[in-house]
Amino acid sequence: MTAMKDTEEIRTMFNWRAVLAAIATSGLLLAPAAWADPAIQSVSSTQQAGGEVVRIELSEPLAAVPNGFSVQNPPRIAVDLPGVGNAMGRNSVEVNQGNLRSVSIAQAGDRTRLVLNLKQPTSYQAQIQGNALLLVLNTVAPQIAVAEQPVHFAPSQNVETQSIRGIDFRRGADGAGRVVVALPSAQLGVDLRQQGQNLVVEFPRATLPDALRRRLDVTDFGTPVRMVSTVQAGDRVRMVVEPTGAWEHSAYQTDDQFVLEVRPLKMDPNKLTQGPGYQGEKLSLNFQNIEVRALLQVIADFTNFNVVTSDTVTGTVTLRLKDVPWDQALDIIMQSKGLGVKKSGNVLWIAPKEELAAKEQVDLEAKKKVAELEPLRTQSFQLNYTKAEVVAKGLLGQNQGQSGGSSHASRILSPRGSVIFETRTNQLFVSDIPSKLEEITQLIAKIDIPVRQVMIEARIVEADDTFGRALGVKLGANAAPKFYNNGGVGVGVGGNYDDVGYQTGQLLKDPGFNSTQFVNLPANISSSNFSGVTSAPTFAVSLFNSSLTRFLNLELSALEADGKGKIVSSPRVITADQEKALIEQGEELPYQESTSSGATSISFRKASLKLEVTPQITPEGNVILDVDVNKDSVGRSTAAGFAIDTKHVKTKVLVENGGTVVIGGIYTQSESTDVSKVPLLGDIPGLGVLFRSTTRTSSKTELLVFLTPKIVTDRAAVR
Repeated sequence: MTAMKDTEEIRTMFNWRAVLAAIATSGLLLAPAAWADPAIQSVSSTQQAGGEVVRIELSEPLAAVPNGFSVQNPPRIAVDLPGVGNAMGRNSVEVNQGNLRSVSIAQAGDRTRLVLNLKQPTSYQAQIQGNALLLVLNTVAPQIAVAEQPVHFAPSQNVETQSIRGIDFRRGADGAGRVVVALPSAQLGVDLRQQGQNLVVEFPRATLPDALRRRLDVTDFGTPVRMVSTVQAGDRVRMVVEPTGAWEHSAYQTDDQFVLEVRPLKMDPNKLTQGPGYQGEKLSLNFQNIEVRALLQVIADFTNFNVVTSDTVTGTVTLRLKDVPWDQALDIIMQSKGLGVKKSGNVLWIAPKEELAAKEQVDLEAKKKVAELEPLRTQSFQLNYTKAEVVAKGLLGQNQGQSGGSSHASRILSPRGSVIFETRTNQLFVSDIPSKLEEITQLIAKIDIPVRQVMIEARIVEADDTFGRALGVKLGANAAPKFYNNGGVGVGVGGNYDDVGYQTGQLLKDPGFNSTQFVNLPANISSSNFSGVTSAPTFAVSLFNSSLTRFLNLELSALEADGKGKIVSSPRVITADQEKALIEQGEELPYQESTSSGATSISFRKASLKLEVTPQITPEGNVILDVDVNKDSVGRSTAAGFAIDTKHVKTKVLVENGGTVVIGGIYTQSESTDVSKVPLLGDIPGLGVLFRSTTRTSSKTELLVFLTPKIVTDRAAVR
């Protein structure tokens, strides 16, 4: 200390320019006042019951306990010694004892930093003992014990009991839930621990007003936090935060405000660091009334960024952070002091937000003035695939299909720029400042490219399946005498129904059974399922007595028809990307209509197969189809002309290149059973079939529409 006072007296008594000149003349190499600074003499480590003690021997005692911070990953403790040099002659001390691996010593200007490389994260206490600085490392407890013990986020420094001023809950970025506690002062201690699935925060030597003793249901905020309960427990205030799902938490304190943030845990294996929006290494900071400029310098040393701090950055802050990414810590400091940061490479410029905004405004105004005075250049562009007129309207900000009405909101050219297009050679002539010409060159290189083409094939499949079964009966009897010729046969089978026995000579005359039928229910084949059949096959039986005086005739008619059919229509068309295509085949049916004057004119209606489609190729190589398919055919004839049977589907679908998708289908099934019978007799079991006619029909119709797009022109191959 005496040497330092003598040095100060020398500085005030002599002109340093003359002294330096004399030193340079004499060739002496001296560092003024360097011999008076304290320096590190040795670094050693010992084991004790409470943990490890790192002893740093100095040439002179320190004036105050130095500040430091800890890092969780990798586990480190850093302590800054301002105005201290290194007299050891080496920058590293290997320990490899207990939890301490090594001690690194780094010098930057008039400041020396000690970095303790640990095996596991732990806390420490610093104290001065004569000319030595002692760093006591706490014993690392097992993981289970650590989880059960509370984390002393901030030690209690208040003697008198203080009252909590307020409790609030807010929704943060990315769905994080923030519990904000307004503390009475920065001296109030905070203990934080995880108990089961809940987070417990305790404030020792604190009281809770009756208005804040409540249970907050915050489910509607849409965060992982479901409930926040705050109660008075003895001489401390206990807060229980109940999250749900997968979550992670962090806590920080700025001055008299404590914030507990619970974020949803995003299971992203590709993300190197946790924390939504923050990717820096985690650190822990604990400072009381530290200058903002000094705190920013600590973060700069931790991140190896070059920090330029504006002269207008002043003030102090009380900050306590536990395992917070450094970029989040910087953001907290910026928000608490109304500062902003502008990054350029590895340099951070920190200043008040108003100063940054004013500087940015000055830069923009300067660029604007340069653009207004910069000379114009003219450049021609030869377009190969895009129409020059379309590009010119885009540069001027004019809407498609309009001849004027430029919109400066979407204008690409500068206010002084102009463009002329030449249709015959498909060229553009643009006059503008060089920076805009460069921008237009890059734009044209992206849009003047060959358009890929798509071939779309549609298959319309119509399948019919019909089945019909008809069963009928005719039953007749006659009891007139003298029908026989000479005896006869007891049973006759076959022959004509109307004159069974008469045509074979067994009867003297035609019995006339048609006039004596009392059941006439032949098979009904009028349904369309039996198209092409005029009559059903029959089987007849006649029964008569030996004297040929009584006859009973039975005729059965039955028919079964089964039909299957399939119609496949396959239109296909090729078109450019995002261009509508149409293909159609069919016929036009004429019909008469009356005009307003009363005259009659001939008009036509289309009955055609039509495919109308607009493809869009996605960046992944798939195809979006906006498709309209019609399958019309000539239907039945009416008094006004032929009807048109229509099958129509219109949709928008995403299909992979070369894939096939069914965009629609209609399935129709009809079944019917028609029974004609003699009342009562037709319901007799067994014999009832002789007194009824049954017709059963079944029809199935299915329509399916398939689409298959295929990209036939590859952009990379064309280039």
